[in-house]
Amino acid sequence: MIELDPITVEVITERLIAIVREMRATMIRTAYSVTIFEMKDFSCALFDATGRLVAQSREDLPVHVVPMPWTVEAILEEYAGDVNPGDVFLMNDAYRGGTHLNDVTMLYPIFDGDDLVFLAANRSHWDDVGGMVPGSMSGLATEILQEGMRIPPIRIYEKGRENTAVLDLLFTNMRVPENRKGDFRGMLATCRVAESRALEILDRHGLDNVIACVERNIERTESRTREHIRALPDGTYHAEDYLEFYHDGVFDPVLLRLALSVEDDTIHIDFTGSSEQVAGVVNASLAVSAAGAVIALKAFFDPEDPINQGIFAPLTFTAAPGTVVNAIPPVPCGAHAEIRRRTITLTAAALATAMPERMAGDMQGTSNHTLIGGIDDRSGRNYVFYEVPVGGSGGFMEHDGSSVFGTVDWADNQPILPAEAIEVHFPLEVVREEIRTDSCGHGRRRGGFGLQLELKALSRQATFSLVSDRAIVPPFGVLGGTSGAPNAYSIRSNGEITPLATPGKASGVPLAQNDVVIACTAGGGGYGPPREREPELVAADVTDGFLSPDTAHDLYGVVLADSGDVDAAATEALRAALQPDWYDVTVVGEDESCVGDLGRHRVFRINPQSASDMDLNDDDLVEALGAVPVPLRGWVRITDDMPPNAVSLDAWGQHQLRLAAGDGIQLRLLRKRTDADLPLANRSSKGVGR
Repeated sequence: MIELDPITVEVITERLIAIVREMRATMIRTAYSVTIFEMKDFSCALFDATGRLVAQSREDLPVHVVPMPWTVEAILEEYAGDVNPGDVFLMNDAYRGGTHLNDVTMLYPIFDGDDLVFLAANRSHWDDVGGMVPGSMSGLATEILQEGMRIPPIRIYEKGRENTAVLDLLFTNMRVPENRKGDFRGMLATCRVAESRALEILDRHGLDNVIACVERNIERTESRTREHIRALPDGTYHAEDYLEFYHDGVFDPVLLRLALSVEDDTIHIDFTGSSEQVAGVVNASLAVSAAGAVIALKAFFDPEDPINQGIFAPLTFTAAPGTVVNAIPPVPCGAHAEIRRRTITLTAAALATAMPERMAGDMQGTSNHTLIGGIDDRSGRNYVFYEVPVGGSGGFMEHDGSSVFGTVDWADNQPILPAEAIEVHFPLEVVREEIRTDSCGHGRRRGGFGLQLELKALSRQATFSLVSDRAIVPPFGVLGGTSGAPNAYSIRSNGEITPLATPGKASGVPLAQNDVVIACTAGGGGYGPPREREPELVAADVTDGFLSPDTAHDLYGVVLADSGDVDAAATEALRAALQPDWYDVTVVGEDESCVGDLGRHRVFRINPQSASDMDLNDDDLVEALGAVPVPLRGWVRITDDMPPNAVSLDAWGQHQLRLAAGDGIQLRLLRKRTDADLPLANRSSKGVGR
C-alpha cells in the first residue's frame, strides 16, 4: 500500500483540476460559436479508466458535469475491452446519459504506455444539430427525431485515424456546418491539451502515486458527503411540482414527484408517481433528473468543495422507465433543463423541513431556450442565434434573491450575451434589456427580479422557437412569501403585441423584418410575509423603479410620501388594516386528487359557497400552505359533495404538507383562469408513473 502525505494528495488533486481549467481556456480560445466563446455553454472533466469522475473546475457547469458519468458509462459499455490509444468517442444520445441533443460529448482516452489511466471529456452545446427548427430545440416537438441528429456512442477517431465519412454525415445534416466543424476541432484541441498535461503529471509523480491520490480524494469527498447526510433527521420527505404541456388544444401539465428518504448516511430519491412520458418537450433521462437532485444536495451540503465521484456514492435513485423523469424512445428530450430545474426545486422543497435554515424561494425554474434563425441578408448565409434569458433567484433568510442571475446549475455560464456580440454576429438588434418591474416574488426577503429583453429581427427570413416553462405555474414563495411573476413571451409586429398561443413553448414562428421578440422572464419566489419587510427597503425598490408604488401599497402595506420617503404612521395603520391573502380551510381526505389526460395535475375540490366566499372559479390555480415552508399547488374544482370551508387532499398531499384529515391549512389564489387560456385537461386520473 502506498503511503501518501497530505501535501502530495493536494498537489496532484489541484494539478488534475488545473488540467480541466486549461481545457476550458483552450476551448474559449478555439471555438467558433458565440454560444461557447461568449456564453461559455460547455464543460470539461477528467475521468479515470473505470469511468469515475476525477476532476472538474469550479467554472464548469453542473448541468453538464453531473450527468456526465452516465455518458461515460454508456461509452465504456459500448466499447468494453476495445479502447485504444488514438481513439476518440462522440455521443449526444439523450436516453443514454446525454442531456439534450445539442450537448455533444467528446471522450478522449489517455494512456500511460499500455495502461488506460484517464478519460478527458468535453461536453459542448452545438448551436444546431439538425431537426425541425433552426437551433434544433422546438417547444412543440413530439418525437426526438424532430430535435436533430441523435448520436449514439461512436468512435470518431480509431487509433488516430479520423472517421471522415461519419463526420461528413453529421455536419451535412446540421445548420451552419462550418461552426460545428470549428467547435469539434476546438473540443479535440482541449482533449489533446489534457493528454499532454496528464502525461506530465504521470511522468513526474508516477502512475501508482497518481492513482492512489485519485482514490484518496474520492474517498474523502464521499466521507464528507456522508457526514452531511448523517446530520439530517432520518425520514422520508415529499415534494411535487409540474411542467407545462400542451396537446390537442388543451393545457395538460405533467406531474413530477420526489420522495427523499434519509437513513443514517445515505439518501434514496424516488420519483415514483411522476407522470408517464408524453409526446411533448417535458421529458428527460434519469441522468438529467438525478443530476438536478445531486446539484441541490451539493449546494445544500458542501457548495465550495469541487465535485468528484465521491458525492454519488451515498445516493441512489428510483424512476420507472417511460416516465417524464426517465424517458425512453421516441419522445423528445429537449426539456432537459426544465426537468433538471424542477428536480433541483423538488429536492430543495423536500429538504425544507429537515433544513429550514437553508430554505429559499424558488428560482426562475426554466432555462428559456430562445432561438432565432434564418438567412442573414448581409451574407446570404444561414444563422442560428441562441440565448437563455435569466430571471430571479429566491429570497432566503439572510437576503433578497439575486436579480437577472444564472442559477445554481450554471456556474460560469454567461446567460446574458453582450448586446455588441449579438449585433455583430447576427442580424438582430437588442431593443431593450432591463429589470422587469414588479416581477419578484414578494416577501420579508423578496425574490430577485426577472428580465425584459426585446430582440428585433433585421433580416427578411427568420423564425422563432422557444423551450421554457413557468409560464402558467410560477416559481413558488416560501413561509408565506408570494410567487415570482411567471414567464411571458410575445411578439410585437407592426405595433401589435401577440402572446404565444402555447405560453412558454413555440416552434418555428415566422418573423417578418422588424418584428420584435419580447422575453419577460420569471422572478424568484419570496421568503416570509411581505408585510414584515422593512418599509425602507420597499421604498428603495420603488425609487430604483424595481417596484411600482401600487405594489408597495397593496402587497407590502407601505405608504410613501410624495418625496418617496416612508410615511411611518400611515404604513403602520395600513398594515394593521390589510386583510390576509389566504383563507383558512379544513382538510378532507380522499383517495386520489390528481386528474388529467396524457398529463396529470392536482385538483382541490371545494364547496360552491366556499368558492364564492374566496372568489374562486373552476380551474383557477391555487396553493395550499401547511406545516412546511413550501406550498402545494393545484387547480380548483367546485363540487357540491364537499362541506363548507374545506378542501380535499389525498395521502401524497398530506405527506407533503405534513398534516392529516381534519387539520387546518391555508388556501390562496395564484392565478385566475382567463378566456384566453386553453382548456385544462380534467379527465379522471391517468398518466400515473409506475
